Amino acid sequence: MLDSNLKTQLKGYLERLVQPIEIVTFADDSANSRQMLELVADVASVAPVGKLSVRTGAPAGERTPSFQITRAGADTGVRFAGLPMGHEFTSLVLALLQTSGYPPKVDADLVAQIKALDPGQDLVFETYMSLTCHNCPDVVQAFNLLAALNPKIRHTAIEGSMFQAEIDARQIMGVPHVYLNGQVFATGRMELAEILAKIDTGAADREAKKIAAKDAYDVLIVGGGPAGAAAAIYAARKGIRTGVAAERFGGQVLDTMGIENFISVKETDGPKLAAALEQHVKQYEVDVMNLQRAVSLVPASTPGGLIEVKLENGASLRSKTVILSTGARWRQMNVPGEAEYRNKGVAYCPHCDGPLFKGKRVAVIGGGNSGVEAAIDLAGIVRHVTLIEFDSKLRADAVLQKKLFSLSNVTVIVSALSTEVHGDGQKVSGLSYKDRTNDTMHRVELEGIFVQIGLLPNSDWLKGTVELSPRGEVIIDDRGQTSVPGVFAAGDVTTVPYKQIIIAMGAGSTAALSAFDHLIRTSTLA
Repeated sequence: MLDSNLKTQLKGYLERLVQPIEIVTFADDSANSRQMLELVADVASVAPVGKLSVRTGAPAGERTPSFQITRAGADTGVRFAGLPMGHEFTSLVLALLQTSGYPPKVDADLVAQIKALDPGQDLVFETYMSLTCHNCPDVVQAFNLLAALNPKIRHTAIEGSMFQAEIDARQIMGVPHVYLNGQVFATGRMELAEILAKIDTGAADREAKKIAAKDAYDVLIVGGGPAGAAAAIYAARKGIRTGVAAERFGGQVLDTMGIENFISVKETDGPKLAAALEQHVKQYEVDVMNLQRAVSLVPASTPGGLIEVKLENGASLRSKTVILSTGARWRQMNVPGEAEYRNKGVAYCPHCDGPLFKGKRVAVIGGGNSGVEAAIDLAGIVRHVTLIEFDSKLRADAVLQKKLFSLSNVTVIVSALSTEVHGDGQKVSGLSYKDRTNDTMHRVELEGIFVQIGLLPNSDWLKGTVELSPRGEVIIDDRGQTSVPGVFAAGDVTTVPYKQIIIAMGAGSTAALSAFDHLIRTSTLA
């Protein structure tokens, strides 16, 4: 199951096991069970003597194949159903270490919060994931950590393709998809702090009070993507009081799979880059406030006065200067049925959700690079792909179009306006579109729709305060200055012509330097 290189790496990690742990397997005579048992045997073979044992559990009433990781003499609730390989192999390694008592690389406050959590009843979580999903590991690892640290919490990570009957019965059309005690808890990417906030109902109020008591900043950055991270580093290096309020640190980079144009880095992926950004920012004295959504901006009432940013939780932050770097989000079709069937067939990430549509018919909306790349990827998984483009021709690069048209299970429809998503109340069943050349209506029968039609700036909360372009982008000059004195902006939320990670970083650096220049000319630095 594991090659020699992977075994060598795993052996190095397992040297860090603290307390003895046990793997309990639940298997039958199937090929999948044999694969799981082989994986478990490979793991046990490279563990230090006396630190990891394996025993067979009674399969009756259990998912097969599956296995539980527990400390000797304890009943911890970390389980994997299926084969945690691919992106999830790291989840397996971390589960082994953390169950043994190895300290997680998580803020001490969060660890204390997890251990102190007393929900009053056992919380049994189930996370459906796919091995190709780049958002799933963070979610799986967060719930595994909860289960490893708190005896009231149980978690099972379920490989959807191996338990297709459950996927069909629960009408799961997107991953990660999490259940709590048999009821849907959440879907999509979640941070550990975000999960805790949903479980620990008093956490949001405590955090709001903490934030409200903070002193004013010299520069406050709203948004934690590449632009915000660069701005934070450049500001902190000036020795000024710097804060970052982000809805999720990393921004849309977290949803990006392959990154091959970040200069000096030949190839990486979004989650890795986002983690590196956060690690770099935290090397400086930057006050990072994650899971904070800004709802309004109040300009300074007097020249050189404090600017206020109001947050969704009711708290406010004050600063001498503000840098807006709230980025952009996936553009939606905005047609009847889209919202109703989101995560029930309507999806936005082909890498994450594509495997759930194996053997089915899907549509991809959008003929740019992202849409054509999605259609190419999906063609290797699904039965048939229908690509629908509003324009009279595809806009993707020629090399991508050549590959697309070489595929036998892809149909391309241009000059088409998507008008409605159809479903049976539980999941998507079709899509209607209008032929723009003759206004005739058509319907495509399918089970999934992947929307790939670009981005919208996250600037709704700034309307009426900061000057915006007709497309909703924050208008800036070559220094990143907005229409409001002391307020700067950078990245995909602005009028910068090219929405690229490396351009956003440069713009964030420019905005921070401009904010510093504004401070030394208009006020006394803290």
